Amino acid sequence: MRRKGTGTLAAFTALAACAVGCTVQPSDGEGRSPVRIEVPGRTPSPPASRAPDGGPSPSGAPSAGRAPRVLWSPGDSGPDVRELQARLRQVAWIFHGPTGTYDELTVKAVRGFQGKRGLPGTGVTDTVTWQRLLAMTREPGRWELYLMGGQPADAPDPRCRSGRVLCISKSTRTLRWMIDGRTVSTMPVRFGSEYTPTREGVFRIYWKSRHHVSTLYDSPMPYAMFFSGGQAVHFSADFAARGYAGASHGCVNVRDEEGIARLYGQVRGGDKVVVHW
Repeated sequence: MRRKGTGTLAAFTALAACAVGCTVQPSDGEGRSPVRIEVPGRTPSPPASRAPDGGPSPSGAPSAGRAPRVLWSPGDSGPDVRELQARLRQVAWIFHGPTGTYDELTVKAVRGFQGKRGLPGTGVTDTVTWQRLLAMTREPGRWELYLMGGQPADAPDPRCRSGRVLCISKSTRTLRWMIDGRTVSTMPVRFGSEYTPTREGVFRIYWKSRHHVSTLYDSPMPYAMFFSGGQAVHFSADFAARGYAGASHGCVNVRDEEGIARLYGQVRGGDKVVVHW
């Protein structure tokens, strides 16, 4: 038998506890959500949004009391820096490369991007800067990442696996110099435009001309190694200066002058040339 006044006393005790912020649980045992009784003059604080590593919260803001974590800074290099540069290029804050190296031009571009958005103009890429850039750009394609060359070569075409071969890939824009299935060297190359395409197939080097000048276009073609009609592998000063902003008239352009000078000395007349996708 319950004594009179017990319920009143329990309710008073619960209210007293709520004065210090506790939660009163339902007493009917049905598993309802807790009922919070607000104390006048106090506003509950929302839970802090904090990343496990002390970096930015899911919203991209740094954790309370901590500076955003630095991802890349001057002197760094690699595919992540290359992607950073490609994305900065998409929003017109950088116009060179991507090179994959965090150089002075990259510092200047990052600093400008930060200042435009009210972020500290440090020139280094922290988590907040990176999240803002990600939100404004799309994932760069392979060609965007390797506008100035340096793209990894793909697996050699099966026709390149025997003998002495210049194995030229249009999909990765690379040239492999191979001997008996072994890659001796690789270098970035450029091809003809849609109006003057570089022919695909299996060919042979039929003529070499160290100081060649095109009789059709009156343009220098140093270290020319002809393989199909007037099409040749040769050094291009325009490719070296402008990268893939231009195109050849059908030849395979090389931008590394020292590299093609060595290649020219190794390639012989009759060596195979495979141009493929």
